[in-house]
Amino acid sequence: MIHKANLHEISEDGVYRGTLKPHGRQVLRLKPLSKFIHTLLKLKIAVGAACHVAEFVVAHKFVREFVFNHIANLPIKNFVAKIVFGAYDIQKPKWGMNMADNFVISGAKVLMPDGTVEAANIFISGDKISKIGGGDVDGSNVLDGRGKFATPGLVNAHTHASMTLLRSYSDDKSLMDWLQKDIWPVEDKMTRRDIYWGAALAAVEMIRGGTTAFADMYGPCMDEVAKVVDESGLRGSLCRGLISFVDGDKKLADNVALYKNFHGAANGRVTVMFGPHAIYTCPPDYLRKVAAEASKLGAEVHMHMNETLTEINDSIKNYGKRPFEVVAETGLFDCGTLAAHCVHLSDAEIEIIRRKKIRVAHNPGSNMKLASGIAPVTKLLAAGVTVALGTDGASSNNNLDMLEETRLAALLANVDTLNPTAIPAAQALQMATDFGAQALGLKSVGRLEVGCKADIGLWDMRGVEWQPNYNPASLLVYSANSSAADTVIVDGKILMQNRELKTLDEQKIIAEFTACANRLTGK
Repeated sequence: MIHKANLHEISEDGVYRGTLKPHGRQVLRLKPLSKFIHTLLKLKIAVGAACHVAEFVVAHKFVREFVFNHIANLPIKNFVAKIVFGAYDIQKPKWGMNMADNFVISGAKVLMPDGTVEAANIFISGDKISKIGGGDVDGSNVLDGRGKFATPGLVNAHTHASMTLLRSYSDDKSLMDWLQKDIWPVEDKMTRRDIYWGAALAAVEMIRGGTTAFADMYGPCMDEVAKVVDESGLRGSLCRGLISFVDGDKKLADNVALYKNFHGAANGRVTVMFGPHAIYTCPPDYLRKVAAEASKLGAEVHMHMNETLTEINDSIKNYGKRPFEVVAETGLFDCGTLAAHCVHLSDAEIEIIRRKKIRVAHNPGSNMKLASGIAPVTKLLAAGVTVALGTDGASSNNNLDMLEETRLAALLANVDTLNPTAIPAAQALQMATDFGAQALGLKSVGRLEVGCKADIGLWDMRGVEWQPNYNPASLLVYSANSSAADTVIVDGKILMQNRELKTLDEQKIIAEFTACANRLTGK
């Protein structure tokens, strides 16, 4: 709303220094007024009429949408606005946050790097945590953390974001039947538009579930996913999924271009890996090509490994060795590797993983749904391997709920080992945060400590499932659900606050996404 009191914000050069924030997500900034108009405004001539017209346009949904969506796009841009106001520039803000660059989360229960929980304030300066400590907090840039549990943002270490388009399209089938008969035929029809809106919906789901970073393997058009990462405010480690059978060299060139064009984009929030799909889609000669290109660029690799017994048996039949042994000979693991699934491992393969410092993305939900098996997580952890957590794609999970994966990882380890202390709640959270960041190769992410990136989730502890509140970490893992995610912060920017998304238009995304899904599947 424009008020006459705002006139003091017009300087002597006729520039309006304030901002007008109407309903919705548009922000109007007044361009320089002519001295004549400035004089009239100083004399308060026509001010009342202009204010009322501006207020009417901004406050009335139909008129506002007509002006913003139609008049602003005409060659005589902002014609009506120019007549009414003197000259407006209509634009969308990049961020929807309402905090300053420096702010404080006050009075939260904070998950410390050692797994303990302390009542503290978290001071954020720019994109980093500058201080964690107690005491009173003064000032206006304060985010109330009372009744909230502050954790590092969750990290989804293996997913296929745009596969949200195929959620519930094909269920209750074995992996290869599911892929070959249902999933791959539809994926062949996906367009650039499909990839974008599929990833956009995934971004909404991840933010709403407290996830701040994800590792995504898909393609083509992974530049569209990079665009979603930029717009949403999330972190994304992206790779072009490589299958050698058709146009393998072109796909590899796409991955090279993705790295050159987007690695380090969005203020470093976009990173790029190489994405050979699996040993059954990328034979050793092709993996050598991937290793060579990745090595030239200093890039790392993200690959499915040892997901099913069929994969193991076929590798032994075709190459006389198990998958990790075959891939190790190609030089691929020398690039630095994130290996997804790792369900069926021999002791010799675990030693390769340890020696090559391969990070593992454990996907308990997807592995259970597809009956792939139970990964030997406790053995890997005992060997000093970094084990992170991932959801896999939404079509084989069927959600992107990292809190659910955290719970499943803890419970499944107990069942697998018949040991109720196999993976305690605090360790499961470490796998979902700190180990996840390490798996993606992210520095200074995944921990709440001074100097680390301000990637933070605030969980609302006022629900009945949080009562009594003896141990917030245990409650988050075993009792809470992802709807408890109240506020999500990445790089010191607020992506969601009080369950309200700040960077994405959820309803528009759902509408566009649904149109894409219906076209692809005919359902």
